Amino acid sequence: MKDVIIETSRLQLREMSLSDMGALASILQDEKVMYAYNGAFDEEETMAWMQKQLRRYKDFGFGLWGVFLKSTNEMIGQCGITMQDYKAIQVPEIGYLFAYSHWHNGYATEAAAACREYGFHVLHFNALYSIIRDTNLASQNVALRNGMSLIDTIVKHYREVDMPHRVFCVKKV
Repeated sequence: MKDVIIETSRLQLREMSLSDMGALASILQDEKVMYAYNGAFDEEETMAWMQKQLRRYKDFGFGLWGVFLKSTNEMIGQCGITMQDYKAIQVPEIGYLFAYSHWHNGYATEAAAACREYGFHVLHFNALYSIIRDTNLASQNVALRNGMSLIDTIVKHYREVDMPHRVFCVKKV
């Protein structure tokens, strides 16, 4: 088992490995979960997503970590910090994605808040962002509960579609 990066009262966040592909696939290949990405991923896209996280761990020392329930050790989602393009620079973004069966339990808010603290106090970022598709109101609400404010609207081109996104930010106090 990988070392725990972040621990909350109910969750452990740790680097994923190829042994987590089954759990990751069940999340990324679910239409309900992936509506903000314009549809579920196929096997190839799921593997590419995993490979991207593994590269991020190696290149940056952080990325989207697997989120595991402490009570069962089940991987229920992903949450972490990734470097994302925004206005021609790279900014640290808190991102989260959870299995549909675990929505509305406060896990995303709990994990995102822990990532905010990690980003400020361990990685020493002065500002953290969440860049969220405009139709993804649940994720926008998590960003707001995480102390973020709406600062901008941009358009991302992803999977052959122009997708408006809202940019949220919280600054280190």
